[in-house]
Amino acid sequence: MTQTIVESKTKTAIIGFDQPFCVIGERINPTGRKKLAAELEAGDFSTVEKDALAQVAAGASVLDINAGVVYNSNPNPNETEPPLMKQIVELVQGLVDVPLCIDSSVPGALEAGLEVCEGRPLLNSVTGEEERLEQILPLVKKYNVPVVAISNDDTGISEDPDVRFAVAKKIVERAADFGIPAHDIVVDPLVMPIGAMATAGLQVFALVRRLREELGVNTTCGASNISFGLPNRHGINNAFLPMAMTAGMTSAIMNPVALPVGPKKLAEKKAEVEAKGIILPADMDDETFCQIFGLGSTNPRAGSEMEAIRAANLLTDNDAHGGDWIRFNKPPGAEGAAEGGRGRRAGGRRRRSA
Repeated sequence: MTQTIVESKTKTAIIGFDQPFCVIGERINPTGRKKLAAELEAGDFSTVEKDALAQVAAGASVLDINAGVVYNSNPNPNETEPPLMKQIVELVQGLVDVPLCIDSSVPGALEAGLEVCEGRPLLNSVTGEEERLEQILPLVKKYNVPVVAISNDDTGISEDPDVRFAVAKKIVERAADFGIPAHDIVVDPLVMPIGAMATAGLQVFALVRRLREELGVNTTCGASNISFGLPNRHGINNAFLPMAMTAGMTSAIMNPVALPVGPKKLAEKKAEVEAKGIILPADMDDETFCQIFGLGSTNPRAGSEMEAIRAANLLTDNDAHGGDWIRFNKPPGAEGAAEGGRGRRAGGRRRRSA
């Protein structure tokens, strides 16, 4: 069975057909997060620290690190992103012990992350574009790391799944020319939004099966792409992920954390309850209120997608003796309840030079 090995200094995550689904936490990414982008430009890493800890607690096996901030003071990412990537990688690997995924469109930022990352990180990403292949594949070979291969090329993103498969095949073949084995290629077949393309789900399931059977590669995706623009996105994601897993998908870049209920939503719900004439105990705390009225929690916790993934792992016999499912469903405060996504073998191997 194909296995892609990703390592931190002390821990190994295995992406593979016979392994538990690998969740790659996506939260450390300033894209679309104005507050985080502003913090990073100001040298404030407090949100990065919180996101790293919360994602691992929710069950992420790998953390994606993206430093793609467009500074107001300097809009050139080739200058600003490499040192920022280095800072974030060093910070995060000092906080958590899971492997990292170095994520950037800037080759200099990718190498800056690789230079300081302990273990064997996943590199994100290479595409079928000729310039990108020539820039990234030598880095993959030099640092002996696995890489995410995105199925688009110089012509853009095709809606034809056969074209996307052909691009993935091209990347695998070009990687082989550099001496990079197929088990170190994790293909992203590109999930289209189901709201824009009704066959998007069927397409990706068929593509994943074909990538597994014909190329023997592991796969990943941006999981939330499938539900973009639609209501109740969690409901769609919760159905999509187990279906993708049974089609053969072995990992996803996603948010494993259900974000905490904020003060505004809490105040609105309390006003609604009071308007209905419900009298609350004076000593009721906010967390109890949230639990009683189905708001969620005032603290970060594992999202509903993680429940769906853990259930699918159990049903596909990728959760030995149901241990992870049982731990996940223990009451808060019970022994071992806070640890999710474990079951990875320990490792201590450092990245090997090519």
